[in-house]
Amino acid sequence: MTIKNVTIAGSGVLGSQIAFQTAFHGFNVTVYDINESALTGAKERLEKLVTVYGTYFNDADRAQKAFNSLSYSSDLAEAVKDSDLVIEAIPEVVEIKKNFYTTLANVAPEKTIFASNSSTMLPSQFAEFTGREEKFLALHFANEIWSKNTAEVMGHPGTDAKYTDIVENFAREIGMIPFRLHKEQPGYILNSLLVPFLDAAMGLWANDVADPHTIDKNWMTSTGAPTGPFGILDIVGMKTPYHLQLAKAQKGVPGAKEVAEKIKSQYIDQGKMGAATGEGFYKYPSPADLEKDWLK
Repeated sequence: MTIKNVTIAGSGVLGSQIAFQTAFHGFNVTVYDINESALTGAKERLEKLVTVYGTYFNDADRAQKAFNSLSYSSDLAEAVKDSDLVIEAIPEVVEIKKNFYTTLANVAPEKTIFASNSSTMLPSQFAEFTGREEKFLALHFANEIWSKNTAEVMGHPGTDAKYTDIVENFAREIGMIPFRLHKEQPGYILNSLLVPFLDAAMGLWANDVADPHTIDKNWMTSTGAPTGPFGILDIVGMKTPYHLQLAKAQKGVPGAKEVAEKIKSQYIDQGKMGAATGEGFYKYPSPADLEKDWLK
């Protein structure tokens, strides 16, 4: 099977990046989201990536061509009518994902492979809703996909290995370095390491131990890291950590409710969604943590 037509379901920060990366490498890409308002936001995010890709790859014409090639739809059946691969990048909420896969199973062609970009959830949580358990797996990307070009490929016990091979090869074709996991792991490799780190930072903040800039300065000075945890959270955007903290709170994880409430009241409710909107823990496009003398 050859993948040529790809549908990206969900056009948030990372969904938009996956769409652009895929189009930039010559695939036919359709961006799906729930309504025209969401797609308008997607087009704005994708248009900003023209400059990002043109600069990073020193090829403005190719970046513009990729943007011009993108198709958009708020009709799921239309968006996937000839899709070889659907990459799901919708919110990290179990019921939303279950409902999405139940609907997708009824409208996607038999040939279509389904891949989830979920940050922390397992394919086996949703496999029964896909109607094609053997063609369903996880394909997880890191934020700022053009430079942090990792792709974690993870099946569930019912995934047919030949589809894992196809998706791994697709990842290479769009400029990724694929990392194949041998078994299911919540958070894959990257987030198994990253999420506890970010949780610890948010816990220090929520408990008023230190403010975000102090925490970042400490980490960056102590380790030589180019970015601190709150700089990373700005790149991720506020929705993902908020939903993850809510899910942890529902499971009774101590402190998670307080973190979620603080993210919502001080950032989401204020429209400070992170780097993509111009302000989060830092202000963009020139965040303080990247200033030459910030650590002095």
